[in-house]
Amino acid sequence: MSTLHQSDIIPFKADSSLNSPSAHTVKEHSSLRGFINLKKIVIKVGTRVLTKDGCLEESQIKNISDQIKWLVKKGIKVILVSSGAIGAGMGILGFKKKRDLLPFQQGLAAVGQNELMNKYSRFLRPNLTAQILLTREDLNQRQRYLNVHSSISTLWQWNVVPIINENDSVSTEEIKFGDNDQLAALVANLISADLLLILSDVDGLYSFNGKVVPTVEKVTPAIEKMAFKEKGSLTQGGMASKIQAAKIATESGIPTVIASGREKRIIEKIINGEEKGTLFLPCQKRLKARKRWIGFSSLPRGSVIIDEGAKEALIKKGKSLLSSGIIEVNGKFKIGDVVRILDEDKKELGRGLINYSSEEVRKIKGLKSNQIEEKLGYKDYEEVIHRDNLYCRAGEESE
Repeated sequence: MSTLHQSDIIPFKADSSLNSPSAHTVKEHSSLRGFINLKKIVIKVGTRVLTKDGCLEESQIKNISDQIKWLVKKGIKVILVSSGAIGAGMGILGFKKKRDLLPFQQGLAAVGQNELMNKYSRFLRPNLTAQILLTREDLNQRQRYLNVHSSISTLWQWNVVPIINENDSVSTEEIKFGDNDQLAALVANLISADLLLILSDVDGLYSFNGKVVPTVEKVTPAIEKMAFKEKGSLTQGGMASKIQAAKIATESGIPTVIASGREKRIIEKIINGEEKGTLFLPCQKRLKARKRWIGFSSLPRGSVIIDEGAKEALIKKGKSLLSSGIIEVNGKFKIGDVVRILDEDKKELGRGLINYSSEEVRKIKGLKSNQIEEKLGYKDYEEVIHRDNLYCRAGEESE
């Protein structure tokens, strides 16, 4: 059983110097709250924040919109990842309970998305808004991933607020994000946000004694056990999905806050350093953009299991993955696909772009690099996965 250590949770301590200039978004001392030099923020708003009794609650949409306008006036670029389309569709069509059938949910989303955007467009004026609907494939494929980035950058140049949601009306089970928490984390990853703010109907992550955990140093198994998954009639996930989103963001170097979106001026309070919600501190080093895509946005097509020598070379020495360290190959993949790298206990160590197909790797596993040509009749690369195309969960170089 995992043990919750004091190092995982940090007590809140107020500080009068939070407004002092700093190169960091979060105050350097990990026990202090406050966000400074914010330039880009992703805000995710959950269905339960926006709906009541199965219908959109206009006062809540206005509450969120007013705070976004406050951020924009401060010169902060904002992306809003908003749930609520299915809930809005249920209210319009008079349904009281959501069914698990995918076509039913897709229909609700198609009806509700228009209503949701109309309300945001009205309450965010005079700011212009733009709708971006994404599926998992849009972030999985590198070129489409970059295209999404370019679209967002263009909208920001026009001072337009992008509002992002999963394209529920066309998504299938194979290409769904699963919930907007993960989508928000991946979008924050995509645009290298300074903060991910997840607004829910709860005040933050609760400890086992029922109190909100103020600050989490690192998402450990013990922290994950504190979450619970609760599927309501409208929502896709619960605290567990928010913890996973925080894990994605913080491993990419992005601080994350989970807080109650139903509290008035909650965004302003958090930005100004008040102890609201649960702050998840970022890793000290921010990954390079390419490695963020490899580690989090791309979908792996297979896996390779490596021995202890290769594990040490990757994790401790920062080396590339060579054929000699591979002991097993799973799945079918082609050159350039992303594959998972597992140790002998099947624990994921990282992910990388593979230089050889699964058939080729099966033939050369365990061989030294100078034996590859003899086995295959050619040798295009010395490395099976080059370090530049490798993301390791134990930490990477900064940008």
